[in-house]
Amino acid sequence: MKTYIALFRGINVGGKNRLPMKDLAALLDGLGLQNVKTYIQSGNVVFRGKPADTAQLSKRISAAIEASYGFAPWVRLLDTPTLDRAIRDNPYPEAQAAPNTLYVNFLAAVPPCPNLDDLEKLRGPGERFELKRDLCYLHAPEGIGRSKLAAGMERLLGVPMTSRNWNTVAKLGELASGD
Repeated sequence: MKTYIALFRGINVGGKNRLPMKDLAALLDGLGLQNVKTYIQSGNVVFRGKPADTAQLSKRISAAIEASYGFAPWVRLLDTPTLDRAIRDNPYPEAQAAPNTLYVNFLAAVPPCPNLDDLEKLRGPGERFELKRDLCYLHAPEGIGRSKLAAGMERLLGVPMTSRNWNTVAKLGELASGD
């Protein structure tokens, strides 16, 4: 069995695409996945399953949600080494002291043509970002609510992504290593 981390995009946000974590855990259990653990309501799940192609398993999970709930969320599926790499490669370790200002953007793929120049132009005071393969780190000391950089990141990177703050990334790392 292998440990996986599923990051769901856009569920339980603003009253849309409601999916209680208890129901999500039961759905994943019904797909034959084991030791399913959810973390907060925004769609973070750690589970064990047979080694599989992560893209195919992600599509299977999304299709099962669509069949049961009427919407198909994008799911970024990671294995434990990928999450460990995201934690280990953090270019802003000093920002971990204020973990709600540090974000990891998990990208669908390595961006083929990221527009880093335009991203740089969107940076607000004190904001920093670094693209590392299929991860883009963002340190936004003033938060991401009004950040033009955060708002434009996906469009300018050119690939789908889902973001998690450092608290969530660290907690998922703990849950994944606890298996």
